[in-house]
Amino acid sequence: MNLGVLGALAVKKMTIDFSEYVTCLKTLPEHEHIQALESSYHEAARVMSPQGLDHYLTGMKAMCTLNKGEDLILTYVQEMPGVAKELGEDVIPDIVSALMKLASHTSGTVVTLMMANMPLAASRLGDADVMRGYLKLLHQLAGKAPRGLRPMMENMDELLSKLTLGGLRRWAMWGAQAHQRDLDGQMAYFGLKTESSRAVLQKERRGTLFVDNQRKLNFYLRALWARAFFMRPTSGDYETRQGLKPFVEDFQIHLPDAFDAFRGIGGIEVYRATAAHCAAHLVYTNKPISAEQLSPAQMKLIELFEDARVEYLAIRDFPGLRKLWLGFFMAPLTPDEEFVELHPMMDTMMRLATALLDPHYRDEEPLINDTAADFRKQLEARPEDNQISWDAGVTFYNKVTQRVALPNLRVLENWPIPYRDDNRYIWEFTDNMFVEAGMDYLPERQQQVRKYVSVMEMANEVDCELAGDDAQEIWVCADEFMPYEDAGEATQSFNDMWGKEPVSDPYHYQEWDYHVQLFRPDWATLIERRQGKDDPERMDEILTKHKPVASRIRHLIDALQPQGIVRRRGYEEGEELDLNAAVRAMIDIRRGVMPDPRINIRIDRHIRDLSMVVLMDLSESTNEKVGVSEGEPGYEEAPSILDLTRESTGLLAWAIDSIGDNFAVHGFASDGRHDVQYYRFKDFNQPYDDEAKSRMAGMKGGLSTRMGAALRHAGWHLTQQSAQKRLVLLITDGEPADIDERDPQYLRHDTKKAVEDLAMQGVYTYCLTLDPNADRYVARIFGENNYSIVDHVERLPERLPAVFAALTG
Repeated sequence: MNLGVLGALAVKKMTIDFSEYVTCLKTLPEHEHIQALESSYHEAARVMSPQGLDHYLTGMKAMCTLNKGEDLILTYVQEMPGVAKELGEDVIPDIVSALMKLASHTSGTVVTLMMANMPLAASRLGDADVMRGYLKLLHQLAGKAPRGLRPMMENMDELLSKLTLGGLRRWAMWGAQAHQRDLDGQMAYFGLKTESSRAVLQKERRGTLFVDNQRKLNFYLRALWARAFFMRPTSGDYETRQGLKPFVEDFQIHLPDAFDAFRGIGGIEVYRATAAHCAAHLVYTNKPISAEQLSPAQMKLIELFEDARVEYLAIRDFPGLRKLWLGFFMAPLTPDEEFVELHPMMDTMMRLATALLDPHYRDEEPLINDTAADFRKQLEARPEDNQISWDAGVTFYNKVTQRVALPNLRVLENWPIPYRDDNRYIWEFTDNMFVEAGMDYLPERQQQVRKYVSVMEMANEVDCELAGDDAQEIWVCADEFMPYEDAGEATQSFNDMWGKEPVSDPYHYQEWDYHVQLFRPDWATLIERRQGKDDPERMDEILTKHKPVASRIRHLIDALQPQGIVRRRGYEEGEELDLNAAVRAMIDIRRGVMPDPRINIRIDRHIRDLSMVVLMDLSESTNEKVGVSEGEPGYEEAPSILDLTRESTGLLAWAIDSIGDNFAVHGFASDGRHDVQYYRFKDFNQPYDDEAKSRMAGMKGGLSTRMGAALRHAGWHLTQQSAQKRLVLLITDGEPADIDERDPQYLRHDTKKAVEDLAMQGVYTYCLTLDPNADRYVARIFGENNYSIVDHVERLPERLPAVFAALTG
C-alpha cells in the first residue's frame, strides 16, 4: 500500500505542469524551459518534502512576478535545490521573501548574482539561522550602499572564505559608512580594490572558521565514540568580535562560527577540545539535574563539578583527552591578561577546575585539595551518577562563601576557558524554583505561544476568537478576520471591535531610599505598552512647518557624517609607505646619516559608533498649552508641550536617521510604583518608516513621572546594543514625581542614583528640561554640564537637534 502511494507521488512529480509557474519565460523555445525545469525539479524532489517542493514552485512564480529577466528565474530553479540540501527546505521562503524585497532596491542583474551566490553562502555559513542573518545584511546594504552590492557579490567567494558573518557585516558596514555619498568609492571598496578595503578585511579575519573544519570535527568525534554527532555553527554579536559560548541543545552541538587562538593554542585545537567536551555531555549525561531551590552561584559550582565528572569519564575511555583539556589551564597568560586581576571567586573556581582535571596538581589552599580528593573518591565509587556533582557543588558553596565574597552573576558567567559550554543541557527547571531564588511571585501559567496562521486555519481551528490574556496559544492572522456569521454585512473585524495592544511581561527595578542609604529591591514594576497610532503624514509635515530649522539641520547632518579614512604620516609601522619620507631616508643612508625610520602611513577609520535612546516624559503636564491660559482666545489652536515634544523629536529622528546612527525613541509615564508605563515608538532594529512615524504621531500624555525606573529600563535597552558610546537623551518638563510618593526628595535621589548606576555601565545620560525653575534640582540629579534648560518651550524643536550635535559631534 505504501509503495503504491509513493509510486503515484513519483508519477505526479514527473508529470507536473510548469506552465502556471513560469509564464514569464515564453520568449524562449518551450523545450528549453522544460529541460531545465525538469532537471532541476528532479534534483529538488530528491532533497525536499512535498511541502518543500510547494515552496520551491511558489518561489518560481514569485521570481516571475518580479520581471527582472529570465536569468533570475533559471538561476533560482537551478541553485535553490543545492541551498535546500545544505540548510534544509525551511529556508526557501526566507530567501524568496528576501529577494523580492531586494528587487525593489537594485537591478535584476544584482538580484541574479545574489541568487547565484546562495549555494556558496549556504555552504560557508552552514546554518539556516545564520543564513537569515546574511539575508538581513544584504537588505541593509541595499539601503545604505546599493552601488557596492554588485562588486561585493562578485567577490563573495573570497569574502566568505576569510570572514564570519559578523566579520562580513563589520567590513561591509564600515565601507557603507565611509563611502556613504561616494558612489565610485563604494564600488572600489566593495570590489576589494582599495587599500582600506583590504586593511579592514585583514583586521576582521578570524583565526579558524568552523565551516573549514566541520568535516574534520565530525570524523574526530566519530573516531572517539563510534557515533554521529550533529554540529551547527552559531554567529555571535555582529558588532564585536566575541561569539556565542558553545552549548548543547536538542541533542545538537552548537559551536561558534570561528575561534581565535587561545594563549598559543591554535583554533583547531580549541574546536577539538570544545567538540569533545560537548560530546562528553551527550554521552555521559543520563538524566538532568534539578535546579530547584538553587541560587545562580550554586548552579555555577555544580556545573564545575559536572564538567569534571563527564571529563573524568571521557578520559577514562580516552586518556589522551586529559592532555588536550589540561593544556588550556596550564597555558601561560598573554601580556594583556597579566594585568587583569580575576575576582577571588573566579580565581578559586579556576584553581579548583585544574585540581579536578589534574590529579597531580597541588594548590596552596587546603580546601581546594581536599575538595578535589573527596570528589575523586566519589567518582571512583559512582561515576555514572550526576547527583555527586550536585552534592559536591552545594557543599563547596557552603564552605567557600565563608571565605570569599560572591560576585555578581555576570562575573561568574565570564568563564575564561573557551572550550567549556554554558551547561544548559544538564539542567531541569520547574516552575516553583523561582521561590527560593528570591522572587516574590510564581508563574501563573506556562509561557504563552504565538502562532501565525492562515485565514482558513483561523476559521476552522480556533477555539475562541475572544480568548483572554491567559490563553495558552494566541493565533495571529495577517488578514483582517471578520465575523463569519454575517460576513457579507460585517464592516468591522474582530480586531477592530475587541482587539487591544499587547503588553510585555513585567520588569522589576530597585529604587534608592536615601533615608536608609539602601536599595529597595524590585520596588518599581515597569510594563512596556503601546499607544495608539495616527497618520504618519503628521510627522512628515513637521519638516515643512519648521523649514528654516530643517535647513539648518541639513548642514548639521553633513557636519556629523563619518569622515571615513584618515591617513596619518610619521609611523614606523603602517598600512602604506610614505614615498617622500622613504626618499628622505634613502638620501640619509647614502650620506651616512641615521635615517628616520618613520616612513609609513597609518590608516585610521573615523566612524560614529553610537547608540542612543530619546526618552520622552509623557506625563499629564505635557498636555498643557504653551503661551496661553484656558479660556483665552486662541487656546484651542495653541500647541501643547506634547505637540512641541513630538515635533522636536520628529526633527531629531529625521536627523539621526539621515546620519545613520543607531537610535530608539521611547516614552514613559507612571501611575504609582506598581504601574510604570513604558512606550517604545521606535526601536533600535526598526527603520524610521511609516510604522514608527504613525506611533510617534499617536503619542499621548497622562499620569505621573517616575523617572528612575524609566531611566534604568532605557539603560537596559542600551546595554543590549554593541556601541562604544551609549546615550540616553531625556526630555522632560518637570521634576520626578508620582502619586504614591509625597516626599519630593525621594524620587530625586532615586533618579540621581539611576544616573550614577548607568554611568558605571557606560551609559551617558543627558537631560533637556522644559522647566524654567529646574536650576534648583536638575544639576544635583544629572551633574554639571549634563543638562540644558529650555526657557522658551516654543524653541524646543530648534534646541533639541543642536543639543544632539553638541553631545555626539
